[in-house]
Amino acid sequence: MADDLDHVGRIQEQWRRERPDLDVTPQGLYGRLHRLADRLREELEVEFRRHGLGEGEFDVLAALRRAGPPYELAPGELARYTMVTTGAATKRIDKLEAAGLVSRRVSDDDARGRVIALTSAGKRVIDDAFTAHIANEHRLQEQLSEDERRELERLLAKWLAAFEE
Repeated sequence: MADDLDHVGRIQEQWRRERPDLDVTPQGLYGRLHRLADRLREELEVEFRRHGLGEGEFDVLAALRRAGPPYELAPGELARYTMVTTGAATKRIDKLEAAGLVSRRVSDDDARGRVIALTSAGKRVIDDAFTAHIANEHRLQEQLSEDERRELERLLAKWLAAFEE
């Protein structure tokens, strides 16, 4: 077994030895994507925590901020934009409301509906957190050249589109 292999490469070598009848090449791609996603998530969450947020709370604030003035959405829209269940969205909203970063009010269009809005404090937090988040994302991809970044993004977009169609 080569000493210059990464963790996934060592696992592949073991499987090649134990199961030479199988082509374990895909394991290299999936294993590395999985490990990289875990590491990147850890690195991104450090920045969220610096702003007093978890990943879920950051997502809710970011969705509201992206909505543009008056920075408000219905709870169902928030769940859809953050790709979680309405129950998970409600828990995040509760936490953000308790922190004074969002407010709830009755919808102007439907008295049965609710609207979630960024407070001025919430807007300040997400603007600061998003600025730091983007800087962090730039830092995390510094190992890749500009051409490599574009090609990786193109390939991932192509692959993801095949699943989302």
